Amino acid sequence: MAKKKKEGKKAKNKKDKKEKGILYSTGQLDCLNYYSKVFSKVKSFVKDREIATKTFIPKTDIGFILHRGSKDEPLTLKDISGNVTKKFLKKRVDKKLHDVEEDLNEKQKLIWRYFVPRKMVEMHYACNYEGSGKSFDRVFIDIDAGKNIDEEDYIQVVKELLKQIKKDNKLSDLCSFKIYLLWTGASLHVYLILDKKLASSDYKKYFAFGKDTLTSKWARAVSEKIGINVKAGHERKKDAIIFDTSATPSGKLARCPYSLHLNSKGKLTGVSVPINQKDLKKGLFKKLKNLTPDEALNY
Repeated sequence: MAKKKKEGKKAKNKKDKKEKGILYSTGQLDCLNYYSKVFSKVKSFVKDREIATKTFIPKTDIGFILHRGSKDEPLTLKDISGNVTKKFLKKRVDKKLHDVEEDLNEKQKLIWRYFVPRKMVEMHYACNYEGSGKSFDRVFIDIDAGKNIDEEDYIQVVKELLKQIKKDNKLSDLCSFKIYLLWTGASLHVYLILDKKLASSDYKKYFAFGKDTLTSKWARAVSEKIGINVKAGHERKKDAIIFDTSATPSGKLARCPYSLHLNSKGKLTGVSVPINQKDLKKGLFKKLKNLTPDEALNY
């Protein structure tokens, strides 16, 4: 009887792992199983910018451990290329780093430290590279909605923001750009991918939260156009939508496309995926919030 119960429990565990998909494809939790499929997909977006990871440690005071190039040895996609092999992933199933480090090269050891096995891990990147005071060639806008803002208003605001950006002559005189939209797993990020580098001082002049910046001008124009409270800033307000560009300067991190989105307890709540402007319509959030990591890879 005890043997049958044990066999039944094993069968159930096997089924549970299968249902959890790629995160458990080696038989236990390892987010690198998933991210190994992501690296090639984000290569053209991240380029040679430094990778960062948040490793969640539930039921502790610290909550998570952050690995990034400003405080650890830097890790880039070039470092990762060719080093996440089936053999490497297999070694991570039931071993700790000190058990197998003699069999690993230096880049594999670094990858192991950034992407810890048996833990939930988010992947971020240095938006305009690590180190403060550097020039920048992308503008990051976090569209942060207060708790009283619904999906329809949120999408309407984003669509109007894109219109304001596209018709802004001051911006087009400053530089050419492409718009990139990212669903984070909970909200949207709008990127302006610039055709040239701007001086670090240009962030404060054009894209910070001052009265005369482009960001503040766009917020005012959107608010006036559609009658929804929109502000440029960093502090969340329950009845407003905030355009937050504070992760634009060099030395700041942003969520990477296809990153897992985890809550404070390390529980999976969504997956980050790039979207098209034509996708900005009612029902988008419901569709995206239900994406699994396996589905995100084919999105």
